[in-house]
Amino acid sequence: QGEDTQLQNQIADGEYTCEDGSKLQIQKQENNKIQLKSGDMIANTNMEMTQDQIGNQTRVHVKLSNGNNSEIKVMPDTASETAMERLQLKVCSEENECQIELKEVGSGEESKAVYEVKAQKKAKILGFFDTEMQVDAQVNAESGEIIRTGKPWWAFLATETEE
Repeated sequence: QGEDTQLQNQIADGEYTCEDGSKLQIQKQENNKIQLKSGDMIANTNMEMTQDQIGNQTRVHVKLSNGNNSEIKVMPDTASETAMERLQLKVCSEENECQIELKEVGSGEESKAVYEVKAQKKAKILGFFDTEMQVDAQVNAESGEIIRTGKPWWAFLATETEE
């Protein structure tokens, strides 16, 4: 327990260089939230974070509810690109209410850290009625693969428009 607390205290505001050379900015927010920024993308989390220093490079980990640690190998900008490609979105911005959150999904040994990307997408229902639908994708924070995507139940009645 004491060791975990010591590691948790080591994650601090600042810019870190990850193993692949990418930069990750970490900033603590109110209510135990942490903001991760890489490139122009920001992901928020309230997961417990730790770090390992190897030379001038940093490995960032999150603690899962099963007691295991999961290394964050995929940065928010890469995760959002992957999700946007799958969801056929051109941009992830405030205009389409795009949000990225690093969170835990699954339970027990199946637990994993994922980036959940949510956005609003313009659509036409039955070709006539303009609407917006909430779309989301989960990207594994360790491997970068898409775990799942989601659309409303009525999406089969809609034609998605380009944004």
